[in-house]
Amino acid sequence: MQQKFAFKAELLLVLVTILAGAGWIFSKEALMGMTPLFFISMRFLVGGVILLLIGHRYFRGVTWQEIKPVMLIGAVMGLAMLCWVMGLYQSSNVGVGAFITCMGVVFVPIIGRFMFGDRPATSIWVALPFAIIGLGFLALSNGLNFEVSHLYFLGTAIAVAFQLNLLSRFLLRVHALVLTSVQLTTAGVLLLIVSLLTESLPTSISPNIFGWFLASALLATSLRYLLQMYAMSLTPVSHAAVIMNLEPVWAAIFAVFWFSEVMSLGQVFGCCLIFMAMLISRWPQIRKMFKH
Repeated sequence: MQQKFAFKAELLLVLVTILAGAGWIFSKEALMGMTPLFFISMRFLVGGVILLLIGHRYFRGVTWQEIKPVMLIGAVMGLAMLCWVMGLYQSSNVGVGAFITCMGVVFVPIIGRFMFGDRPATSIWVALPFAIIGLGFLALSNGLNFEVSHLYFLGTAIAVAFQLNLLSRFLLRVHALVLTSVQLTTAGVLLLIVSLLTESLPTSISPNIFGWFLASALLATSLRYLLQMYAMSLTPVSHAAVIMNLEPVWAAIFAVFWFSEVMSLGQVFGCCLIFMAMLISRWPQIRKMFKH
């Protein structure tokens, strides 16, 4: 019975990575008719409020002292998503951006070293050269004229690594649904403030663009996080950590079919190196997975 639940959870996590990969396409389409910061703020606000409505019972008894650190993490998440949406808005290749962004899993232990004095596993130091060389192939495959979007995506990876370190450090006793809802809502509110200060709000949104926005908010945000939380409650974290590496692979595949994107041979090699770095950085989790 336990194996049955684990298999079900792993299938759900694969679905989560598919939704996450599709979210890149949904968002890129929505950005054709919405300003970037307004789009991402609304996406996260809608996602956060929906999770709040679904899990309102878990908010009972939650104190302000428990919520404050979650809001701080939500602010860091907002910074990460600001970088991400600006990168996506300016990017000419979604697949490349997805692989750069997902380098955050390699950066987590390194940033933990500087923030908290943690000692990264040997696998991280082995993975880092693969990640750096892969990033070089992605960013410089067309000579020295790399895209500014690559810097935004790299900023996203670093900010996400900060966010995950904070999550691991705070003794958060709140339910995962509360944690996710508060983070999304906080990020959404902060991004909306920045949007109001720096952008002109759209006077109208076409039904087509609104449909892409809803797909991004409902499928790639609310449904994705609900499935992710449920699946991770049924399987060891080591299994989930490895499966979640599939997100950039799906994003790249969808971009090829939907936007007819083409990567140069150097970019493909760079993606392979970064994916290898992600797996190497997860080597302790991979070993645990096979032991099960």
